[in-house]
Amino acid sequence: MTASKGNVVTIRYTLHVENELIDQGELDYLHGYRNIVAGLEEALEGKVAGDRVVVSVPPEKGYGLYDPEGVQVVDRAAFPNDAELVEGAMFYAEDAQGNPMPFTVLNVDDQDVTIDFNHALAGETLNFDVTLTAIRPATPEELEHGHAHSAHQHSH
Repeated sequence: MTASKGNVVTIRYTLHVENELIDQGELDYLHGYRNIVAGLEEALEGKVAGDRVVVSVPPEKGYGLYDPEGVQVVDRAAFPNDAELVEGAMFYAEDAQGNPMPFTVLNVDDQDVTIDFNHALAGETLNFDVTLTAIRPATPEELEHGHAHSAHQHSH
């Protein structure tokens, strides 16, 4: 059985960006449904349990290119009084459709807060080292929902 559309693949992985460990763990994902970054999914296509895949994913196939327009300055008054406005803090805004849009605080002064809507890994090359540990057919429910249901669901 291979990592192909409609199969649930269990992977153990590390993610490095410029030699810094960013993330590691074990993850079940439904292959072919864009539940992991595109470049990694493409690299795992057709592999079997026990295979190890080392891949560098460019930003275009990872978290996207860095968009300078994603950086905005907003009035400090737009935040609740008790918000901890410190550099690196993460908050969520809502777009017009009510979807959550995470952003990071870059800078704070008396009047203004500079925020960045870019993903923390936008513009970065993602270096994955992945071992496929198991592959199974997805259940009808998983296919209907478009993602794996598992004990180790990894949320970001």
